[in-house]
Amino acid sequence: MRRGAGAQLDEEFVGRFAERVRALFPGCPAGRETAIAEHACEKYSGRVGRSAAARRLDDEAVTLAVVAHARHAETDYDERLARGGERQEARAFVRRQVEDVLERWGRAAR
Repeated sequence: MRRGAGAQLDEEFVGRFAERVRALFPGCPAGRETAIAEHACEKYSGRVGRSAAARRLDDEAVTLAVVAHARHAETDYDERLARGGERQEARAFVRRQVEDVLERWGRAAR
C-alpha cells in the first residue's frame, strides 16, 4: 500500500522528535525515544507532540512528552488512577520517581 505525503511527513517528524528526545535524554533506554515520539505525536490525539511548540522541537515540549512517558511507564501512576485515585494526587505521589528517571536519562525535570 502506498503512503501519502502526509504520512511520510509525519514519519519524518516523529523521527526528528525521537532524535530530539535522544539529544536531550542521552541515557534514555535504546528504542524508547521512538516509542515516546510515536505516542506523543499520534495524529488527532491532542498530545504535546501535536502542538506548535513540539513541531518546532521545543525543549520544553519534548521534555513534557518524556515526563508523560516516564510517569506512565516507570511508575505506578496508572495503577493509582485505576484504583480511583485523583489525577493530581497521583501525579504528586510519583513526581519524585519521574524526576529520578529524568536524572538517570540525563536531564532533570523542571
